[in-house]
Amino acid sequence: MTYPKDLLSSRAVLKPGLYALIPSTGLVDNVVPGFEKCRLSFLCSHKIGASFIQLLGEIQAGGRADSYGTGEDVEVFIYVLDGEGQLTITIGRQSEILEPGGFAFAPPPGVGLSLVNSSKSTTRFLIHKQRHIPHPQPDRKPWAVFGQAGQIEERPFNGMTNVFIKDFLPTDQAFDLNFHILSFLPGGSHDFVETHLQEHGAYIYEGEGLYLLNDDWRPVKKGDFIWMGAFCKQACYAVGRERLSYIYSKDCNRDAAL
Repeated sequence: MTYPKDLLSSRAVLKPGLYALIPSTGLVDNVVPGFEKCRLSFLCSHKIGASFIQLLGEIQAGGRADSYGTGEDVEVFIYVLDGEGQLTITIGRQSEILEPGGFAFAPPPGVGLSLVNSSKSTTRFLIHKQRHIPHPQPDRKPWAVFGQAGQIEERPFNGMTNVFIKDFLPTDQAFDLNFHILSFLPGGSHDFVETHLQEHGAYIYEGEGLYLLNDDWRPVKKGDFIWMGAFCKQACYAVGRERLSYIYSKDCNRDAAL
């Protein structure tokens, strides 16, 4: 760390219950029990109005976390962002090695997710944790999922030729959430302003854009995190010379609670 060379300022915008824009320059390290040799920053939690928790993590060589997300109704998703290391992810009796672009989903009831960096390099990851809402049919339960984003074919988003989407989890109604990558070629945009029940947590990992959040147009770029609450107006334009891409969460397949 160094002394500031100018007035202290930030692009962070916090509108509790509506949305939050969190740039990487404002993140601080947190200690979370069970994580070893890891740097962790909370991106959102219920304290801003979100119904889930998202963490940005950096795990050093030899780092580990044991059974994160245990609990009868807890589900956890991890996405490996970048780095030269490999993470061994264990969910119950299943283990797989994930490289950047790899992901895994640990379903309830509460087996949680364990990770080990047995390589010699540092790797960054996103973790999402929330409470599972069971399907009305008790026998419809989600299952563990492992995958690699590079092996998923992107498809045109809403029929457009310059916006693309990848879906990570099965569309089976046993799952009450999904994760996607949305990518805009330069000049691409949403086809309309969305206003819906579902929340989003969106981490921008490449490019720049202009994002409508409720009534505010906000410039966004690589490394920013956006939380969008229920019924927050939202839409995006890609700007710059490269594609804008972000990984985002979305709750789905459930009725609204009374």
